[in-house]
Amino acid sequence: MASSGDGAALILSLPDDVLALISAHLRPRDLLALSAASRRLRDALSAADKAWLAQCRRLLPSPPHLLAWRAAAGGSALAVCRFLHSAAPLLGALWAHQNPELGNLVAAVPGFLSVVAARAIPQELSPRLRWAPVFELLADAQGRPAILFLHGHQPGELFPARLSSLQPHANVLFLEAQIAAASSSHQLFPRLAFSDRRRLLDSLVAACRVTLPPDLVAAPLLARSDEDLPVLAARREAMLRLHREAAGGMLRAPEIEGLLLEAKAKKKAAPLSPTDGGERIRLRRSLSAVAGYVRNGLRQMVTRSVSANSRTQQYVDTKHLPLSDFLHAGESVGLSLRGARMRLSTYRAWPSMHDNRFALYKLTVQPPVPGREYAGLWGGTFGWPPGRPEDDCRPRKALFFLLLSYEEDSQGKPLLIATKVLEGTHYVVHPNGSSMFVARMGEPSTEAFPWQNVDVERVFPGDGIANGYGFRYPGSKPGSLFVLQDGQLAFVWKETGAVLTLQRLNLEELMKKGERVPALQPVPNFAYLTKSYSNVFTGFPGSSASPR
Repeated sequence: MASSGDGAALILSLPDDVLALISAHLRPRDLLALSAASRRLRDALSAADKAWLAQCRRLLPSPPHLLAWRAAAGGSALAVCRFLHSAAPLLGALWAHQNPELGNLVAAVPGFLSVVAARAIPQELSPRLRWAPVFELLADAQGRPAILFLHGHQPGELFPARLSSLQPHANVLFLEAQIAAASSSHQLFPRLAFSDRRRLLDSLVAACRVTLPPDLVAAPLLARSDEDLPVLAARREAMLRLHREAAGGMLRAPEIEGLLLEAKAKKKAAPLSPTDGGERIRLRRSLSAVAGYVRNGLRQMVTRSVSANSRTQQYVDTKHLPLSDFLHAGESVGLSLRGARMRLSTYRAWPSMHDNRFALYKLTVQPPVPGREYAGLWGGTFGWPPGRPEDDCRPRKALFFLLLSYEEDSQGKPLLIATKVLEGTHYVVHPNGSSMFVARMGEPSTEAFPWQNVDVERVFPGDGIANGYGFRYPGSKPGSLFVLQDGQLAFVWKETGAVLTLQRLNLEELMKKGERVPALQPVPNFAYLTKSYSNVFTGFPGSSASPR
């Protein structure tokens, strides 16, 4: 024991391997608290590379090419650990928006000392999963997740932004405009009218675009093998340089005001055809009139029993902030991503979402544990025998992604709920977020599988979705969930004999082996807010199908 009584001598005398073994059973904040005990401990732990590598493996059990990450971070495992710890709310998470109805699923996976958020494109079953990048979050020199880029339609074009904040338990990601040196900008931006928010984001995107060097345009975003590491490192260095030269995408407020005025003038000067303009305006006005009438009637009904003081406070708080007031709150403005924790209501694992916020909502993915073995992300197709990616048969089968989660019924018995998060059809058949089936896992069944020569382990009764689109919560018809010996699940509708077969997915591995396709324009690419029942994400051949 050291004479100073801080125990530093004993800890400093431990071999690096022993210190790394101890570190593997601690949390990052425990090591940080230990380093704060004395200057000697701080200096020693800052240089304890193996201890921080152990923390990295604890934060991410299978970090791809961790040593290459450390080299890219200047040889500092502490910087890598800081990044993994700070970006933990994003890594491995699934994010979604309800529009369009056939799926808007975004997965956040490890890139190269970065987080890559990519959207799974609605598609047919094929050997290669199609995906499109949404944004990338990179670590800075100290390992802080501060360097952000939006992706758009052109592969070489990037749109610099900043991460304004990321709460430890964030469940909503907001794309916003941030005022420099204004700590309340995240409170001001939501107060803008929706049209002003859209115009502002579009103007910022138009003004802050940067382009990768030509030799890096086709570089991968994910490390598929060790051969990709040099080009990934070069791409990261180029992105850091572009972000620095663009000042993080921050632009002078007067410049943005000029762009907004210019865009408004162009919109007024643009001619409207009688079919595309007049009919659309008349329809919009008629719908707005009906909506206004219903809204005013509901408002009167709701507020009739409320006192005058509470009514006044309610509508003063919801008054929109003028866009000019927002821009005058600081000298410069730029794109930002904010991860916040909000109270969200859910219906069978699907959160309620706003249609007027550029936001992605976190899906709660339950881990498979004893008694809840089937929780997690599954993919499948309709029809028997089940579709296989290598099959070259026509017509191809639509690929469905389902999120399986457990709940309890009113009697405390377990239910397995399969929530649809992606549908590979051309036109939506089932609403996004609807329950494809619900199985009662506490009631074993003796129902026989409709086809022969199939090994079945267990059977559970349940109900499967019965109606197509037309209302938020479709009806259901009886069916059975079969657990097959090869690890697959099959839900069979009793009345029609239709079968939905599923197998567990590893989305990160599918993306590494998959095919990157061009995305939408940057702002709609983040969260497509316009309600649509068709595939808006890509127009490539084979991107959609209809289930048999």
